Amino acid sequence: MKTVEWLKLPETRYIKDLDDPAATLLHAKIVQKKPFLKKLYIDFYKQFRRAVPDFEKKVLVELGSGGGFIKEVIGNVITSDILELPNVDKVFSAVSMPFEETSVDAFFMFDVLHHIADPKAFLKEALRCLKVSGKIVMIEPANTLWARFIYKNFHHERFDTQAKWGLEETGPLSQGNGAIPWIIFSRDRKIFENEFPSLRIVDMRNHTPLRYLLSGGLTLRQLVPSFTYPLIKAVEYGLSPINDWLGMFQTIELQRVA
Repeated sequence: MKTVEWLKLPETRYIKDLDDPAATLLHAKIVQKKPFLKKLYIDFYKQFRRAVPDFEKKVLVELGSGGGFIKEVIGNVITSDILELPNVDKVFSAVSMPFEETSVDAFFMFDVLHHIADPKAFLKEALRCLKVSGKIVMIEPANTLWARFIYKNFHHERFDTQAKWGLEETGPLSQGNGAIPWIIFSRDRKIFENEFPSLRIVDMRNHTPLRYLLSGGLTLRQLVPSFTYPLIKAVEYGLSPINDWLGMFQTIELQRVA
């Protein structure tokens, strides 16, 4: 792998324009510098890996790789982004992908769907590319009592549960509505199933009520010592029966059935 010059960005640099590739590269550095947050990313990547049996033999694509490091966990994944970044394999839009029909075994997405301006166009394009039995595995904001409180009051992105599926075109990262995954797959589930009968929802689960907050995310300081990560994870496991009230994230698995 080439030397990652972007790691030399000053730690104190603050970039207001989220659509500036430098902002994504700064986020990459932050993730690498915050052990608690990096461990959370690893656990999320492991969710992707578990969703695809024999993943080493499959054609896997991560959409919106941004400042992530999925290759440390899934070495054979093709990373991609809509922005020109030095640490991704391919640059393209999620609504126009450079893959042959029925050539991809799985698409992985971490906090990406709610930034796509036209989710219907993306789902149609992903369906074109997926093999039969192939999957789209997403980790997105959840719409629980706790998550709504946090996202509506302490997060820079919109969280509008009354909105339509699409977004106004402003920028690939500056636009977003964290409620869109819930809107499509829960509020409007029957509409989704009617419009995309070949994409079956095989799993949806809420999780992770505490770890992202305690990590400080990409903008705040880490709130707990790094060595407490296993303890906090164990506490979350104990809280899992009430994740439908507390979970901040939702994992959604779609599978092409025809």
